[in-house]
Amino acid sequence: MTPWVKRLLIANVGVFFLQLTVPGLTELLAFYPSLVFRYPWGIVTYMFVHSEQSFTHILFNMIALYFFGPRVEERLGSAHFIRLYFISGITGALLSIVFNQGGSIVGASGAVFGVQLAFAKYWPRERIYIWGVLPVEAWLLVLITTALALYGGLAGGGGGVAHFAHLGGYLGAWVYLIWMERRSPARQWKAKLDKPAKKVEVGNWRNIDTKSIHEVNRAEVDRILDKIGAKGIESLTPAERTFLSHFAPPDDRPVRPH
Repeated sequence: MTPWVKRLLIANVGVFFLQLTVPGLTELLAFYPSLVFRYPWGIVTYMFVHSEQSFTHILFNMIALYFFGPRVEERLGSAHFIRLYFISGITGALLSIVFNQGGSIVGASGAVFGVQLAFAKYWPRERIYIWGVLPVEAWLLVLITTALALYGGLAGGGGGVAHFAHLGGYLGAWVYLIWMERRSPARQWKAKLDKPAKKVEVGNWRNIDTKSIHEVNRAEVDRILDKIGAKGIESLTPAERTFLSHFAPPDDRPVRPH
């Protein structure tokens, strides 16, 4: 089991047992969308308390975290995983405010739904067995639960379920995963290579002395120069311009007549 999944499981189970022994703890840590300014800490603490009347509430959340969490944490890394978890849960709370979901909200469902979305993103064809028997691919499970949450939230069929917290969990995870990928080193390197060719300074390519270039690179330089002669400098790709710039003297050097 991965580090943060283990800590979250321990924290949730520990708080649940405290709920059973400390009167008023559930009400203190719950999230109240209509009283957010009076009890602002509930935006975070509600993720660690569950319904005391239904053991299945915490059971299903912890089972989902146990099965989905480790692979997602290994894939994202522990730092990104715990950020994803909290951002999903907090977005679930904020969406509940926007749609004015009344009463109190408790449970890790919003955060766990965010982890589930990440799992479906990276392993969309993985089969999840509902109740241990019904196989559903991960992408389809997300689609089905999104549809159910939308229907339950917009149609007013709450039934004690925080539908907007679930939808907010999906939304928060989706936004965070997009942000994370755009800031990844691989994505930034690819963006650098994909910059328009005109932003890559080639230098004085007309003054390149191909005879002084090692034979390993000479053929490629000749090919690029031939391409310039046939199609012009603007026809070069960013990679070709970058390669040629290593052999071209700066533009301020005098150009030898041809």
